[in-house]
Amino acid sequence: MRTTRILSVTLPPAMLKEARELAKRENRTMSELVREALRRYQREQRWEKIRSIGTAKTRSLGLREEDVVPLVHEFRREQRAKKKIRKRKVRAN
Repeated sequence: MRTTRILSVTLPPAMLKEARELAKRENRTMSELVREALRRYQREQRWEKIRSIGTAKTRSLGLREEDVVPLVHEFRREQRAKKKIRKRKVRAN
């Protein structure tokens, strides 16, 4: 049984030509090329959503963009320190 479905897509001639050349150059089928493009688009959209949530949260906390990176580093340092303490407790038992 077929696990994929057929999709018909229209492209301007120049874009189609470029896509075919790219597929040939990368030794891929057009389907593989389109699937990869869609995966990249989906990944980009997920990151855009994450950035949007982060921006909204930053604003709601009254932070500036340049405050975020140092806060992330501080949080990660704290998490590593907690992890070390947990490991020591496990070893002590």
